[in-house]
Amino acid sequence: MTDACDPAIITGLSHAEAAERLQREGPNELPSARPRSVWTIAFEVVREPMFLLLLLGGSTYLVLGDVHEALVLLAFVLVVMGITFMQERKTERALGALRELSSPRALVIREGHTQRIAGRDVVRGDLIILSEGDRVAADGVVLSATNLAMDESLLTGESATVRKEAADGAQSMAPPSGDARPFVYSGTLTVQGQGIAVVMATGSQTEIGHIGQALRSVKAERTPLQRQTGQLLLTLALIGGALCILVVIVYGITRGNWLNGILVGITLAMAILPDEFAVIMVVFLALGAWRLSQQHVLTRRVPAIETLGAATVLCVDKTGTLTQNRMEVETLYADGAFYHIAGHEQPALPENMHPLLEYAILASERDPFDPMERAFNALGSQCLVQTEHLHHDWIPVREYPLSAQLLAVSHVWQSSSDEHYVVAAKGAPEAIMDLCHLDAPERTRIAQAVQTLAQHGLRILGVARAEEQPRSLPQGQHDFPFSFLGLVGLADPLRPTVPHAVQECREAGIRIVMITGDYPGTAEHIAQQAGFPGTRVITGPELEQMDETTLRQRVRSTDIFARVVPEQKLRLVQALKANGEIVAMTGDGVNDAPALKAAHIGIAMGGRGTDVAREASALVLLDDDFSSIVAAVRMGRRVYANLNKAMAYILAIHIPIAGMTLIPVLFTWPLVLLPVHIAMLHLIIDPASSIAFESEPADANVMSQPPRQPSAPLFTHQAIFFSLLQGGAVLLSVLGVFLYARDSGLGEAEARSMMFTTLLIANLGLIVVNRSWSQTLTQILHIQNVASWAIMAGALLLLGLILYVPILRDLFRFAPLPVSDVLLGVTAGLLATLWFDIVKRLAAHSPRRAYVPRTA
Repeated sequence: MTDACDPAIITGLSHAEAAERLQREGPNELPSARPRSVWTIAFEVVREPMFLLLLLGGSTYLVLGDVHEALVLLAFVLVVMGITFMQERKTERALGALRELSSPRALVIREGHTQRIAGRDVVRGDLIILSEGDRVAADGVVLSATNLAMDESLLTGESATVRKEAADGAQSMAPPSGDARPFVYSGTLTVQGQGIAVVMATGSQTEIGHIGQALRSVKAERTPLQRQTGQLLLTLALIGGALCILVVIVYGITRGNWLNGILVGITLAMAILPDEFAVIMVVFLALGAWRLSQQHVLTRRVPAIETLGAATVLCVDKTGTLTQNRMEVETLYADGAFYHIAGHEQPALPENMHPLLEYAILASERDPFDPMERAFNALGSQCLVQTEHLHHDWIPVREYPLSAQLLAVSHVWQSSSDEHYVVAAKGAPEAIMDLCHLDAPERTRIAQAVQTLAQHGLRILGVARAEEQPRSLPQGQHDFPFSFLGLVGLADPLRPTVPHAVQECREAGIRIVMITGDYPGTAEHIAQQAGFPGTRVITGPELEQMDETTLRQRVRSTDIFARVVPEQKLRLVQALKANGEIVAMTGDGVNDAPALKAAHIGIAMGGRGTDVAREASALVLLDDDFSSIVAAVRMGRRVYANLNKAMAYILAIHIPIAGMTLIPVLFTWPLVLLPVHIAMLHLIIDPASSIAFESEPADANVMSQPPRQPSAPLFTHQAIFFSLLQGGAVLLSVLGVFLYARDSGLGEAEARSMMFTTLLIANLGLIVVNRSWSQTLTQILHIQNVASWAIMAGALLLLGLILYVPILRDLFRFAPLPVSDVLLGVTAGLLATLWFDIVKRLAAHSPRRAYVPRTA
């Protein structure tokens, strides 16, 4: 076909035929793009096992008549459900806005008239008009093209634009594969020229749709934390159930009162039941998602926050992720010399470089959309504004577009002060050398310069000039007397925040792997700028020849994968996972979506990313800032560290509670702890374990530690040991105070009051010492945590009220205590917990630093 379309074809579809095809074949959209309804989100929140456990525990307490504990537990259910539901709704609203922004509209020809319609209404057989700046709404074959070039980086990963030509006869769609092809694809961008294409595929039948279908074969996995928490809850539930049965039997046999034995068993169950674990899991992750949203990171799947803190490998796409996805002039070559723009913050071009940039601008559109032409204009406005080399008053006369035979474009201009025509040409260096009719030595010299620029991963264009008398212009560019001016090297610049972010990831023990569809030289150059430790490269064709075993071995030592197709990205992620890595992957293109979903943590770019990529991801960077990933990693490590601290605290405080419930039964003493006491303690334990520990800032060294081992348990043996040691010390202290009070002739109510005072103060001491496992008490007291201090102040106020307000004192079966007894209980409670500070001080001066467990 020629550049002009047949008039019989240009009429396009009729409105009736288009409506019939839309009805028969469906809208031009992906099925996965439908948002979740309010009721769907609510149902997904309610059916979570953690919530079901909380509801079951609260309902059980309510049936048993323990209204206080039931109300506390059910209140937490409502609060946590509200937080999670609001976060999910916020996520859906943000994605909905992004979905609207990314939905392309199309200019189509129907019944001989042009009209702009929603992209979802485009049907097979429609004629779509392509202009600079338009995003293609469907896959199609080009019927007419004038200097048409497309940005297909969302599909191929290559930042360079590709040229399109009109089809020569009937064509069937083929995948993206380089220049001079007659195919355009849904989601790609028209960066230069105009054209008309006939739609061949819509919706799930497009290249985007094929990738979307691949997503459905990738199953999401439960995170290690989810699996370990489930196992921990099950283990503690079994232990608690066995102890409760034992208590019922012992109480019934020794005292002959089986009904009271059942009530004592229920009390012990309340003391042991690890319902706080479920609460803090959801609260920590939900609030972590909220905190990340304040840093422009949208959380699609909340458990991914914690998993990101354990990431060992971060796979990144180059175009649009490490780079800005825009062209920038980096190097000029003229008169045998190079001038590097990138090395100068305020470049002052040497005089001999002025004509080169002048004619590069003249060979471009006056108001360009093409990223390379925009780069010429940007540099010209910076460096030539005070010179005679900018010509806003010149008049364009004619344009000679690119062709398959000659990869160069020429613009003819009429000067305002000269009768001659001025001709400017730019294009592939080989084409420009051909236009200039250079001799062999000159070609060799220029070819060496081209090779030097290519080694730096630059996109290279040659520039030439000519003058022509004002007469009938020639038919082809070869008829102008061109002279060679030089070469321009362009690059897709690195995001300025990337090197620091890469350095932080390396310090945190996270390996960075680049996976791109671009050329190896370009990938190596960007990797060097970003600060990658190595530049060893494997290309897509090489990867295609590897079996899975070889691939697993090679991915251990290779940091750059270039010329990679979408299916290979997925293979790479799966190979890394097979090696035991926790894989995070960033991306923005449709070609990234299967790998984003297969990775443990998929991170999509929200600004320029595709809808498919966002739907497949766990996290979305709303500001497209690569450095936000570091903030997300830090948040993930903070969440996990604080979760460990909270769980250690819970385990420690439950030991004295369970012990003071069980010991009196075994020794036939009067019951010391009653359900109302345990309910009172939970008023402190629940908010302390969830809100106070969640609010704890990250330790200063959280990003200087290596990622925890993926196979490491939620609770290490060392952490369990110290929790048991802390709980055991508190139990001995509380038991000692109780025995002292009883042996001193105090009554049951007085002994219970002293015991409870000691237990409550020890509880507060456990909160303080567990706020940090690496900092001493003096350092902890200087860390701002309003929630922690508020909870402790409230606990002390509540203790004073129940000891000295008669109605409350009678409810708790306490007796008023003299100041000396209160001081004894306070002293015993503090001594039972503050010994841990001594251990931390010893650890700070120990070369092994092995006294206390790590939390991140």
